[in-house]
Amino acid sequence: MEAFSIEDGGVLPHSAVPTLRFGLRVESDENVRALSLAVQVRIAATQRTYSDAEEEALREVFGSPEQWGRSLQSLHWTNLTVQVPAFSGSTLVDLLVTCTYDLEVTAAKYLTGLDEGEVPLEFLFSGTLFYGEPLQVRPISWNAEAQYRLPVSVWREMMDRFFPNSAWLRVDRSTFDRLHAYRARNAHLSWDDTFEALLT
Repeated sequence: MEAFSIEDGGVLPHSAVPTLRFGLRVESDENVRALSLAVQVRIAATQRTYSDAEEEALREVFGSPEQWGRSLQSLHWTNLTVQVPAFSGSTLVDLLVTCTYDLEVTAAKYLTGLDEGEVPLEFLFSGTLFYGEPLQVRPISWNAEAQYRLPVSVWREMMDRFFPNSAWLRVDRSTFDRLHAYRARNAHLSWDDTFEALLT
């Protein structure tokens, strides 16, 4: 029988793109020769409370607070594939989650809307276990899972490191072309100058 737990989580140092690292502890009664894991990471949004400001920031994700009784639900974040080498008893492997600051992506929109506290995460496992002598093969139990609560401050620290005092905005190409032409006509030195001129 296999057991899974997340021992820790944080920002992966020296990464080229925003990446979170989670320490996955795998335990097994078998003499494991290899383990091919598929991991689904979900945000268990119903497992925490929200301030008034957070509810307002998450309106685009879950609708108005009056609707949250129906609309508040877990969010799919990402899928990972991990090849675990041979071990006996237990082993610790890294789960690396590459993150985006694209606010069109629901998970990023949710994480950016949080002020403080923790993000409740669910890790759901499936895959194939190779073990024993002679070699035997069996699937991982369908109900194998683990939980972890990631501090919101970790997410903010990571994004501030890669995008200090910045945010991403995605627009239609034709809209961008018009904005770019407006910026050129008015000789704005930055996009901030362009948006300030339009907003005022």
